[in-house]
Amino acid sequence: MAHKLVYLFDEGRAQMRHLLGGKGANLAEMLHVGLPVPFGFTISTEACNEYYASGESVTPETQRQIATALAELEARTGKKLGDPQHPLLVSVRSGSVYSMPGMMDTILNLGLNDLTVQGLADLTDNPRFAFDCYRRFIQMFSGVVLNIENYHFENIILEKKREKNVTLDLELDAADWQAIIARYQKLVVQKTGEEFPQDPLVQLDRAVRAVFSSWNNHRAIVYRRLHSIPDDLGTAVNVQMMVFGNMGDDSGTGVAFTRNPSTGEKELYGEFLINAQGEDVVAGIRTPQPISALQGALPQVYEQFHEIAQRLEQHYRDLQDIEFTVERGQLFILQTRNGKRTAQAAVKVAVDLVNEGLINKEEALLRVDCDSLDQLLHRRIDPDAKLHVIAKGLAASPGAASGVVVFDADEAERLAGKGQQVILVRPETTPEDIHGMIASQGILTTRGGMTSHAAVVARGMGKPAICGCEALRVDLRHKTVTVGEHVIREGDPISIDGGTGRVILGEIPMIDPVLSEEFETLLTWADDVRELDVRANADNPEDSLKARSFGAEGIGLCRTEHMFMAADRVPVVQEMILAETLAERQVALAKLLPIQQRDFEEILEAMQGLPVTIRLLDPPLHEFLPNLEDLVVELTKLRLQEEAPLWKIKEKENLLRKVRALHEFNPMLGHRGCRLGITFPEVYEMQVVAIFRAAAALKARGVDARPEVMIPLVGHVNELKILRELVEEKAHQVMVETGQHFEYTIGTMIEVPRAALTADRIAEQADFFSFGTNDLTQTTFGYSRDDAEGKFLHHYVDAQILPDNPFVTLDTEGVGRLIETAEKLGRAVKPGLKLGICGEHGGEKRSIEFCYQTGLNYVSCSPFRVPLARLAAAQATVKNGKEAWAAVSH
Repeated sequence: MAHKLVYLFDEGRAQMRHLLGGKGANLAEMLHVGLPVPFGFTISTEACNEYYASGESVTPETQRQIATALAELEARTGKKLGDPQHPLLVSVRSGSVYSMPGMMDTILNLGLNDLTVQGLADLTDNPRFAFDCYRRFIQMFSGVVLNIENYHFENIILEKKREKNVTLDLELDAADWQAIIARYQKLVVQKTGEEFPQDPLVQLDRAVRAVFSSWNNHRAIVYRRLHSIPDDLGTAVNVQMMVFGNMGDDSGTGVAFTRNPSTGEKELYGEFLINAQGEDVVAGIRTPQPISALQGALPQVYEQFHEIAQRLEQHYRDLQDIEFTVERGQLFILQTRNGKRTAQAAVKVAVDLVNEGLINKEEALLRVDCDSLDQLLHRRIDPDAKLHVIAKGLAASPGAASGVVVFDADEAERLAGKGQQVILVRPETTPEDIHGMIASQGILTTRGGMTSHAAVVARGMGKPAICGCEALRVDLRHKTVTVGEHVIREGDPISIDGGTGRVILGEIPMIDPVLSEEFETLLTWADDVRELDVRANADNPEDSLKARSFGAEGIGLCRTEHMFMAADRVPVVQEMILAETLAERQVALAKLLPIQQRDFEEILEAMQGLPVTIRLLDPPLHEFLPNLEDLVVELTKLRLQEEAPLWKIKEKENLLRKVRALHEFNPMLGHRGCRLGITFPEVYEMQVVAIFRAAAALKARGVDARPEVMIPLVGHVNELKILRELVEEKAHQVMVETGQHFEYTIGTMIEVPRAALTADRIAEQADFFSFGTNDLTQTTFGYSRDDAEGKFLHHYVDAQILPDNPFVTLDTEGVGRLIETAEKLGRAVKPGLKLGICGEHGGEKRSIEFCYQTGLNYVSCSPFRVPLARLAAAQATVKNGKEAWAAVSH
């Protein structure tokens, strides 16, 4: 028996989404529960993968099964594809496993030709409707299948409108559309050298091929990269009987959410258009009405839709995004899917669904993408700021951003690549703009509504967006946007507030966000479940307090070199480095000691008894000195000045000599970390004394302080042994000196492969390991991060040489293997050895799950990513089947 590749809608169910795609599975499920769904069939993702395996060719078996399914659709509808008297018209839509709004292609009204269009006109007694449908089909088919750019067709319509002196499509009559169709067909011949296909079976075959091919179009690939969707899933194709929202004032089309996708409020939220086809709502060509207005226009339809929306949410137990069409007063549901939402809405909906008894706390934790929590922690406009508001549009995606105006996606990507913050301003966005939207800080459009492409994609990315800002006049040719008396040119700064829809001249001050009650509730549930501790990387008291406010359970990395970078401290540090003798160096270190002690006191006090891992000086000394090339230029200029003082030249020569002496060809592998501490032990001695005097001073004031001294860049146990003795000696010295006893531990950062491979020996001298995954990734791959990310790493990821950027997502096959090895070796010697990571991976969800699976005790990340890490740690516990969540699941 042949392998099944094509499924009628009533042969599928919701759990078949990997085979039928999300759209096909949901159409089947809605039909199963008795909702008014136009009938059709789904060509499976397996057929798509066979299409690519066959060299982009629909296999004979797939073609046979499509013909069988089409015959069944014709039998059930009493219509036939290509029959002039009773024409069957279908839509052909993509349907991937994971929702990818606007990324792949759709064709409506397939089956129309020069004969069937007349049959449709006779059947409906509405020639204008029939010819409008035909021109839409030619336009869509030509764009998707024949690769003719849409603006050619839009120009033909504009010329006809000018000729008729009208502004809206609705003002064109049947004769106008017939004339436009004739011009469309000539355009197709001009652009392709062939007639527009009249055989509906040929139309269907070519449409299916085109939708399969759209799985690998540029915008779909970019979207999959952004959302980590596997490339090998393929897309299903849904062939569905057409229903028409453009048959008059008792017809229409719309998109609605069962809850507000921006805020999460429990209210029907969306838009509709009277006398329109489905693509009109999301295309941004006409500004739609809010869904509430449907109650006045078609009250019975509204009540039926409201009831169906609630049924769907109860059935799927989640916020639903529903597409519908009304044909002559009859409601049809074309799609439902879990709705894209902002992070704020995701949190509120998850918590509310628990409170409503639809899901349990375990499910709620998994419902929120922890990456999206960054949206909640971004800045907003300072309410005290003076704003020059020049326009207001629809508040399509919350958040605020400032940047220079750009008018096309390529320019946005180019400027962002140079570090410039940009706001993408367009009449409306299309899926082809996806790369520019990713590069932008925010999006501003003059057309479109709350469910337009710009709004949906921006919400998914967590970027602020304003849509339908009709007061703006965008001139793409001259690269200006005009509103009232203001003319804003490309490169001028503006700000947008996606929460209110305000467009503001210039850059504006921002403030930190206030987190919602639901946010705190969700994180409390996460804390009850997770087994990994979450710490923060913080180098000053301000960041330490911020980390505590976000729920950090300690500091996993305090980089002491960052304390040396302040303008008033650099001269003292340079004095220490430039010292010619130990005595001279001790003088400078004596000046740094009280500064360091004050820093450590403030940080330890901020953490109130939580552990603080303090890494001793790590970078090479030359990083605190002026740039070598700059010094050469400065000295040359001095020597050319006739009146330059000799002492000044000598001072600059001395500095240059020292910088050259300290210069290294590869500083990452050079004289830094523990190597520096061994050759200049007085530097580490000063830091250790500062740490322990700070702990003693706090202890005397009744403040619990728990320093963990971390020795960086250890590759051999003897390095750690030498420096451990130094630390213990100074701890004892400070305890005697102050009369205070304090707790402390000594550990090391595992950041070179040899340390991981000899972790059993190193564990003999360590109380804890902290994996510095940034440097461990560099030394394992042999990549310099700055060079790799600037020169070739982007290409490696795009070409799938690497699955991910290993500096963003932990490389579990290589770097992860070293961490697993170190964990096993280290705990074989010391079963209670504390393990954590403090690289940037400590705030990335997949890396956090790996840390949980490997048995680490904690992760450490930047303060603003602590909430993300708390949720990710809880999700790791739930996903890996632990019992910890059982107490809070119900």
